[in-house]
Amino acid sequence: MSKVKADIVDIFSSIQGEGVFLGARQIFIRFKQCNLKCSYCDEPRDGKATEYTPLELLSEVKYLELSKGPHHSVAITGGEPLVYSEFLKSFLGLLKKAGMTTYLETNGTLPRELDKVIESVDIVAMDFKLPSSTGERPFWDEHLEFLRIASWKKTFVKTIVTENTTKADIVKAVELVKRIKGNIPFVIQPASPLKKEEKMLDNDALMKFVEIGLKHNIDNIRVISQMHKKLGVK
Repeated sequence: MSKVKADIVDIFSSIQGEGVFLGARQIFIRFKQCNLKCSYCDEPRDGKATEYTPLELLSEVKYLELSKGPHHSVAITGGEPLVYSEFLKSFLGLLKKAGMTTYLETNGTLPRELDKVIESVDIVAMDFKLPSSTGERPFWDEHLEFLRIASWKKTFVKTIVTENTTKADIVKAVELVKRIKGNIPFVIQPASPLKKEEKMLDNDALMKFVEIGLKHNIDNIRVISQMHKKLGVK
C-alpha cells in the first residue's frame, strides 16, 4: 500500500450542485492544490487542509456512508485532484474494492495523470478551460488528449462562461468534442458572481452559446447553472 499522502480541505455529504448529475447525493472529497488560477475561481487557496493517507481517507468515506446513508457516488474534486495522481491510484482502487462509484471532477488539463487512474474512475466530469473565460493560456491540445482518455468511461464536459467568453472559444470547444464523440453531454455553466455587484450572463448570451453547439451537431448541449449556492448547501 502506498504511503503517499494528500492535502484534503474538506470531506462531507451533500448533493451535487453542477452538471448532468445535478441533485445526486454524493460524498465530496475536496483536494487542496490546483495547477491553474482561473479568474472566476471561488475556492480559497489559503484554506486549511488535513493530510491523509489513502487508508485514512477511505475510513472517513466509510464513516459518512454508514452515518448518512447511501450515496450515488464519491465525488473527487478540488482544487485539481489529478495533481495528486499517485495518491489517487491507491485511493480510487480502495473505493472500487469497497463497491463505491467514483466521480472525478477535473479541469481536464492533465491527461498523463488521468491515464494513471482512469481504470478506477466511473464518471468523469471534465471542464473545458476557455482562455477567454479563465485568463489562462489555451489548453486545447491537453483537453483533446484528456477527452480521448476519458471518453471510454461515462463522461460529460462542462465549460464555465463569463462576460468575457468569446464565441470563437465555444466553437473550438464543441469542435473538439465532435472530434472525439458527438453525443458527449456538453454543459454551459454561467459563472456565479463573486461579488454582489456582479451579474450572471443573461439568457440571450447563453442561448447564443447553445446555438453554436447545435449548429455543430452537438445535440446534447444545455445550460445548467450552479445550484448548491442557491440552495444554501456545500
